[in-house]
Amino acid sequence: MSAAPAISVLLPVRDAGAWLPHCLASLARQSETDFECVIADDGSADASPAQARAAAQRDSRFRALALPRRGLVPALLAGLAACRGRYIARMDADDLAHRERFALQRRALEADPELAGVGCHVRVFPRAALAPGLRAYERWLHGVRGAADVAREAFVECPLAHPTFFLRAEVLRRFAYRDAGWPEDYDLLLRLLEAGQSLGVVPRRLLAWRHHAGRHSRRDPAYADLRFSACKAEYLARGFLRASPRYLLWGFGGTGRALARELRARGRHPDAIVELHPRRLGQTIHGARVIPPEALPRAPRLPLVASVAGLEARSRIRAQLAALGWREGRDFVCAA
Repeated sequence: MSAAPAISVLLPVRDAGAWLPHCLASLARQSETDFECVIADDGSADASPAQARAAAQRDSRFRALALPRRGLVPALLAGLAACRGRYIARMDADDLAHRERFALQRRALEADPELAGVGCHVRVFPRAALAPGLRAYERWLHGVRGAADVAREAFVECPLAHPTFFLRAEVLRRFAYRDAGWPEDYDLLLRLLEAGQSLGVVPRRLLAWRHHAGRHSRRDPAYADLRFSACKAEYLARGFLRASPRYLLWGFGGTGRALARELRARGRHPDAIVELHPRRLGQTIHGARVIPPEALPRAPRLPLVASVAGLEARSRIRAQLAALGWREGRDFVCAA
């Protein structure tokens, strides 16, 4: 076996024969050539295993692992165990990498030793199939441009697309992937931030992120909206709300209700709910008074969770709280 490369690409595969050759071709064209690609095949029943073996025969940088069908997290862990590089780049079999992706992400990590890893921006395709919500999510991701943005937006959505992760190997091995019943990538990112690790972004579109009905995140129950809410609530209860069983909740729409329910299951209860809806003002919901934003200065100074969907709404809330002297990350967090 040749000397260990700088970068190991961790590429899990299951029944991706329609896209895998294109994905591997995009990796073979990388301007950064000091890499290996570990193709961890999770018991595929299509042409994927043969395609992986053919790639390994053509190019010694590619290695094919034939694994029993056990699921994504076991495939990721098996693939990680085979990786030899000091950096681990995630990749999905249905996506395409810009030829400068590895070079730019490696450069970003080498320029800042404080970073545990970086992501990059994405372009979702095919464009004709994109619903407005997915376009909005893509725009939101493009607003995440550095480590401060990643930390600030962490409870809104996962601020780094998983197939863009480019992490220091020792960090990924220490924290690793786990199956907690919610998305493994979001769980990993929140655990890294919880431990004080810093995650940055190369603010360029370096990954073409394929959207299709068979994508893992659209089929696996762990990616359901309620499981995202459970994941957020777990880390809020362990972190921002650790010292306070009572908190203020801004927003009681669908996102706020789901998050409040999961927080109640973890012993965190809203003391008051901030709302604009005139029919809710003055009511009591689960023992919490419903108050308008202008009543906040008279409310108990408790940690506040703003659980509101929509970038514009969150921007207004951030501005209002900043005008009251509240600091994001210390006094309040935004979630969705």
